[in-house]
Amino acid sequence: MVDEVGEGVKGVEVGDRVFGEGADTYAEFAVLSAWARMPEGLAFEEAAGYPSVVETALRIIREVGVRPGQTLLVSGASGGVGSAVLQIARARGITVIGTAGAANQDYLRGLGALATTYDEGWVERVRRLGRVDAALDLAGSGVIPELVELTGDPRKVVSIADLGAPQLGVRFSGVAGSVPDALSEAVDLISRGGLHIPVEKSYSLTEAAAAHADSRAGHTRGRRVLVV
Repeated sequence: MVDEVGEGVKGVEVGDRVFGEGADTYAEFAVLSAWARMPEGLAFEEAAGYPSVVETALRIIREVGVRPGQTLLVSGASGGVGSAVLQIARARGITVIGTAGAANQDYLRGLGALATTYDEGWVERVRRLGRVDAALDLAGSGVIPELVELTGDPRKVVSIADLGAPQLGVRFSGVAGSVPDALSEAVDLISRGGLHIPVEKSYSLTEAAAAHADSRAGHTRGRRVLVV
């Protein structure tokens, strides 16, 4: 909820329901550098999970260069970024193969992905699902060599989680960037029912450290959010 509008800022008023991103947002009040009006029916707790993951998803889809009609492999697909990538890619006419734990297979299928687990034999299972034109590593689980093998080109792989990726010729894109109109695209997809990222668990602000620890442990479905 907008509490104050800075000098020269247009298109938003005090009391507007917005979501967005900025610096030092683990707080009761924060200054947003980018924002959009929240779609009807979206709760603040849900909205908090969208901006950063949608920006990241749009950025890495662009960087990996996957096009409509092609197939994108997403390793570690059930988290917040993966959930956004699957839905945005499908909306663009891209076939998606997602890997995740056994408990999240139906979740991935519900987002329109061809799903398989990431345990032993996963590379062959992916091959049986179809040709892979590009791949994203979202989990940092040491699968870069296999992703390069599946795509046939390290330039067709992007990682947001493996700092060693550049040693294999793969782009590392772990630092947040800026995608123009990322929030407006999110609003459009949400309003049309084409994007939904569930909140797996909410934490109070004093539980921020626990939220990060749980996130690092993996196996998240959707997003974890702090509630002030």
